[in-house]
Amino acid sequence: MNERSTVAAEGSADFPTLAQQDDDELLPQLVAHLHEHRTKLRQEWASRIQEADLLHAMTPQEMAVETQSVYDNYVEVLETGSVEALQDYARDLSERIIPRGVETHEVVGIVLLLRDVLARSLFEKYQRDFALLNRVLDAYEPAANRIANTVAVSFVDERERIIRQQQDAIRELSTPVLPVRERLLILPIIGVLDSERARQLTEQLLTGIRTHRAKVVVIDITGAPDVDETVANHLVRTVDASRLMGASVIITGLSPEIAQTLVTIGVDLSKMNTIGDLQGGLEEAEKLLGYAVSRQDEAAEK
Repeated sequence: MNERSTVAAEGSADFPTLAQQDDDELLPQLVAHLHEHRTKLRQEWASRIQEADLLHAMTPQEMAVETQSVYDNYVEVLETGSVEALQDYARDLSERIIPRGVETHEVVGIVLLLRDVLARSLFEKYQRDFALLNRVLDAYEPAANRIANTVAVSFVDERERIIRQQQDAIRELSTPVLPVRERLLILPIIGVLDSERARQLTEQLLTGIRTHRAKVVVIDITGAPDVDETVANHLVRTVDASRLMGASVIITGLSPEIAQTLVTIGVDLSKMNTIGDLQGGLEEAEKLLGYAVSRQDEAAEK
């Protein structure tokens, strides 16, 4: 028997020949192989992750738990072909590991490493029958690439969602609408007031006016370092919108620089009721609401 015949005989003893394989059976067969060698392959994958210095923000215990979970879900998706289930898992995974400081390139990296580790294992199993190996890889690679792409997209989407939530939370904290007393609101503005933040400020203020049935609003811009033309005009529109909802607006804390800017750019100051400081603005607001305003020393004399 020549060498080629010997290899063929050995191959037929280990696994069915190409003619005996049905395409629909290839994927279940390789999935069974990945289940059978799960421990060895997962350990090899974990070793590759450490060599590549990925997931360094996670503890060894956390890494062991997550890599086991990823491996099992990866093989399950290969078996079922359920992209929807993979998307759900990828979102859950992202929610768990993003707060730990895991970056997008790390997630993509570990999934690609797993794809390569499993592909090498399949190559070792089927290397003596190249025709069958090609068919196995043809069945494996599209599914593996789809998994890698789905996980990457889901992770990026989840990360962007978390970033948007954080940005919204920061904006809400930086522009709180505070009810001082019945029908009176204060909106202190601290930090740079750009167009996007000015738009959100208007939305929050109008919502606050409706919620609290406010009649007077004091907008204090003492903490705003600068106001450009676009923002100044937006501020005027905010005053107009508030009036349409039945609330008068008092603006306090104008710095000399901002006052000069408003004059220079030609803002219609007749629409703006401005008071020097917040205390004066509150006193004016209480007068508009019909409260009697008196100083403590004056009250003591009486």
